[in-house]
Amino acid sequence: MKKILLLSAIFCYSLISAQIKSPQPSPTATITQKVGISNISVEYSRPGAKEREIFGGLVNYGKMWRTGANKATKITFEEDILFGGQKIRKGSYSLFTIPGEKAWKILLNNDTELWGTGNYDASKEIYNQTIEIKKSIEFVESLTIDFGSFEDFSAIMSIKWANTVVEIEIKSMAAKKIEKQYYELLANGLSANDYYNGAKFYADNSTKQDIALDWINIAIKRKPEAFWMVYHKARILRNLGEKKDAVSAAETVIDLASKQKDDYGYIKRSEDLIKSIKSK
Repeated sequence: MKKILLLSAIFCYSLISAQIKSPQPSPTATITQKVGISNISVEYSRPGAKEREIFGGLVNYGKMWRTGANKATKITFEEDILFGGQKIRKGSYSLFTIPGEKAWKILLNNDTELWGTGNYDASKEIYNQTIEIKKSIEFVESLTIDFGSFEDFSAIMSIKWANTVVEIEIKSMAAKKIEKQYYELLANGLSANDYYNGAKFYADNSTKQDIALDWINIAIKRKPEAFWMVYHKARILRNLGEKKDAVSAAETVIDLASKQKDDYGYIKRSEDLIKSIKSK
């Protein structure tokens, strides 16, 4: 009789537990960030410190860690990418780490279905590099993976918990792809905006400034009142070391933009550009 009552109690508890949703000790999170022209997504669980010693305590130094809790952290790249200086092909990978007191090993593995580290297969690794850690003054209660320090084609991915921060540089490989698209458009005939966008692309990446100058001049010839185009001409001239002409172009921006209802911030940007040129 006691066994029957015990089994009934267990059954009822299981039934109630299945029907009641309760908070996860380590809630799952997904962050998606565009770097360059493609997205990077990270799916992970976020354990909390809860007054525990984290690294060297809950997470052992020198031991492989799933970089979270529950299922291993997964990172997905929409396009080929430079991850920590190494080319990684588009796809999904598990992200494991081996924390140390001064540096961590960062590992990417083709197996994305791992729980824990028991069945980890090193032969499936596609990335294994050591990165020095940083110490933060601010205490991070829950494990956090995020992105910052954005440039047109790069960002920094950070792993933060407690007072430890690990930063990995991620660079898009889209610049050559975009450049190819511009040359394909050029072969088919470009509009003023196409020439402008192509020139701005080169200006933003400080490359092929002579071509950028040719293209921006074509764009301005077709749209002489487009002060925003003249501003980027000033930038290109600055990049080419033509300081006098760059200042003159920036002054033209101020003159043209001042005649419009809204200068969209280009007067201030031009004034700042002139100051930066004259200060050097």
